[in-house]
Amino acid sequence: MYGIVNKAIEDLVKTNFGEDIWEKVKARSKVDIDYFISNEPYDDDITYKLAGAVGEEMEMPVSAVLQAFGEWWILKTAKEKYGGLMEAGGQSLKEFLVNLPIFHNRIMLIYPKLTPPEFKVSHAEEKSIHVHYYSKREGLQEFVRGLLSGLSKMYQTPVEIELLQSRDDGNDHEIFKVSW
Repeated sequence: MYGIVNKAIEDLVKTNFGEDIWEKVKARSKVDIDYFISNEPYDDDITYKLAGAVGEEMEMPVSAVLQAFGEWWILKTAKEKYGGLMEAGGQSLKEFLVNLPIFHNRIMLIYPKLTPPEFKVSHAEEKSIHVHYYSKREGLQEFVRGLLSGLSKMYQTPVEIELLQSRDDGNDHEIFKVSW
């Protein structure tokens, strides 16, 4: 993953829990990197180690860490770094989700070495939509749940997010039903 992801985890921890907790997270994770360069790729294992260490240090399940990080990614990192792209995604939550499949194509122009997930949508109805999440990376479904929750907050649209299908159950991708 790119350094911007690890930098966002660092910012989340420092903002919410302080510099001391971040230093403890780094020590616990055994990630000995002083500064993450946003546009440089890093081994995915670093991100997983950091998320696990945050969970251990804060006595939270990793799923809760990933959800919180997903929200943070949308409400802080994405808004600050990709404000124009986020705004171009749509005027409403539903419109943004419908446009989500093409979003990463635009991001790949910024990060050419990116291995992005793929999103597809189906069952677009007046009050709900199914979001299909395909990725080579495993274990990030709760991060995606956090992203969807962050988008709902960004668009001031309260939602229910239901996991309809998971790779944990032998499927090839996750499907989330987002209802508002």
